[in-house]
Amino acid sequence: MHPTSRVAYKPLISFIGKRQWPSGPQPQQPHPAAPAQVKEAFSDFLKKYKSFSQQKLRFNEFWEAPDYLWRPKISQLEDSEIDAVLSGGASLR
Repeated sequence: MHPTSRVAYKPLISFIGKRQWPSGPQPQQPHPAAPAQVKEAFSDFLKKYKSFSQQKLRFNEFWEAPDYLWRPKISQLEDSEIDAVLSGGASLR
């Protein structure tokens, strides 16, 4: 039997202060543990990334997309390739 008197539950973890979310995105920077070579080349990477992200492909139907996006490079799969994919590569030979 459970006792009839109930004691208010108090969690063991208490958080200090109120949650504060950042108002905007933080500036992009390399990871602090990244190698020195990566840290030095990070500004070049950001320039390339920003120029690439501005080139957006927009189309309404899949056939309007460039061929490399919707036509498979392999037209027919052999049974052995399908078996290898389905088995996770365990039955290659």
